[in-house]
Amino acid sequence: MPVTLGVMAPQASAQSATQDPYGPACASVPKEGKGSLAGMAKDPVATAASNNPELSTLVTAVKKAGLVDTLNNAENITVFAPSNDAFAKIPKADLDKLLADKAELTKVLTYHVVGEKITQQQLEDGSFKTLEGGTLTTAGSGESFTVNDSAKIVCGSVPTANATVNIIDTVLTPK
Repeated sequence: MPVTLGVMAPQASAQSATQDPYGPACASVPKEGKGSLAGMAKDPVATAASNNPELSTLVTAVKKAGLVDTLNNAENITVFAPSNDAFAKIPKADLDKLLADKAELTKVLTYHVVGEKITQQQLEDGSFKTLEGGTLTTAGSGESFTVNDSAKIVCGSVPTANATVNIIDTVLTPK
């Protein structure tokens, strides 16, 4: 099942550029180099994630699903990126089964992507259509946000060249 993304004019970048990354897990992001917050801002989202050691399981999944180019070529998207700890919550047998099923893996991964740049303010009480076709809901305030009442944003508003990344502590599953 091919995934296509609409191309939108880069209008939200000036607004989102004023938001600094926040959250407790931002401290574990490398301080310098390609995997640092500054380094990630220079690369498209899949490349940026591949340089961040906290997102290695996600990067493996994105590669297995064949979504690297799709994500890197998209414009103005928001990715709710499960950390390695989020994937570690899934029993190994279940995770191995998911990684081996490209169609299901693509469905799960595209459920974590919204085709617009979402600001921190929009997360306070938001509902967003995902590339998978489902809906994600967000709630919270300040630097404390949840997605679908289950996942916490542990490092939010991380800029990449083409996306805003919110690192989450739980893998989301579409309904």
